[in-house]
Amino acid sequence: MTLLVVFVVFLLAHLSIRSYLAWRQMHYVRRHRDQVPHDFSHHISLHSHQRAADYTVARTQLALFESLSEALVLIALTLFGGLQVLDLFWARHIDHELLRQLLLVGSVFFITSMVQLPFSLWRTFKLEQRFGFNRMTLRLFISDQIKGVAVGLLLGVPLLCAVLWLMSAAGQHWPWWAWGIWVGFSLFVMWLFPSVIAPLFNQFKPLERDSLKQRIQALAQRCGFRLNDLFVMDGSKRSAHGNAYFTGLGRNKRIVFFDTLLNKLNDEEIEAVLAHELGHFAHRHIIKRMLLSFALALVFFLALGWLSQQLWFYTGLGVTPQLGRANDGLALVLFFLVMPTFTFWVGPLFSYLSRKDEYQADAYAAQHSQPQHLVQALLKLYDDNAATLTPDPIYSAYYDSHPAAVQRVQFLKQFYETH
Repeated sequence: MTLLVVFVVFLLAHLSIRSYLAWRQMHYVRRHRDQVPHDFSHHISLHSHQRAADYTVARTQLALFESLSEALVLIALTLFGGLQVLDLFWARHIDHELLRQLLLVGSVFFITSMVQLPFSLWRTFKLEQRFGFNRMTLRLFISDQIKGVAVGLLLGVPLLCAVLWLMSAAGQHWPWWAWGIWVGFSLFVMWLFPSVIAPLFNQFKPLERDSLKQRIQALAQRCGFRLNDLFVMDGSKRSAHGNAYFTGLGRNKRIVFFDTLLNKLNDEEIEAVLAHELGHFAHRHIIKRMLLSFALALVFFLALGWLSQQLWFYTGLGVTPQLGRANDGLALVLFFLVMPTFTFWVGPLFSYLSRKDEYQADAYAAQHSQPQHLVQALLKLYDDNAATLTPDPIYSAYYDSHPAAVQRVQFLKQFYETH
């Protein structure tokens, strides 16, 4: 069986599964739209439940159209020869090998970004606006895009140059060297993000609510967690959604609260949410996920190192490598374009592992704070964020990184109903 046939089979399977799951999700959510689940009936109104159902269906529809458009672009770049046209175009106009390959990679990135841009605009200014979540102006949206491109170029171009240089100069062992650079780069960006990158997009101010600070400090002491800075981010200038997160590396770690979250939850509920996040640290989920991502990156680099030397890898995907010139940039682009098509089937495994981690973090929060406060926080967040309470079980098992609302609340209730 040729690579072309395998690629088409996997692509069709990927699209079929995504379309089927999207149909299941929309059908299931609509079918349960008119009745709030029993565990939530005293906390979430029918109107809010129906709003969440409509929001979920609209997001699922948009995501499906976006995935179909991305598949069309992938086919156009590979089987229909688009990547070949780009490669020959830059070969005719650019003699400098490294610059030629950088422009090839940049061209593909530009094309895929332009395809995603209308969906991003629609999601922000139509879908999110329709359900009352969007607070972003067009000017801020454009500013974010420009800043994002600038940061991407500043950080990404040197990394890409280093990888392309290694592919041509480091012999058959280049994947190991490239992987080492990638690991170092990833750690550097994680360290840099809280103090340099994130402030380009948002304002961060120290947490000023004294009662909450004292509660958080007591929680950190109980958990044996070294507490660094607590910050509040102006998330409300972009969205009404609330969130909190840990960021950074080493001594540059930060705990960040969206201002929208602080406005929605009381001190006890915020403490419980933070205890959940500390649970991820206590169980080393973040380190485990980071190590797993590094291990997968090594596998991908080794696979790319082998495939880049196989003529059938190029021709089977609609591209003819150039004779007498470097094809490293071509191999890099082709590999990362088609990789999701061949690896989509592992997605449910990572979703399962993520949900398992979430249950562990919830159990940790239940032990170091009041579990009923975490339940109350979740109920408020489900309501305010219009998160569906009735996702399709198969869709949820395939995609969701967090347990479904009903299962998660029932899990937490065990800690204060039976103890």
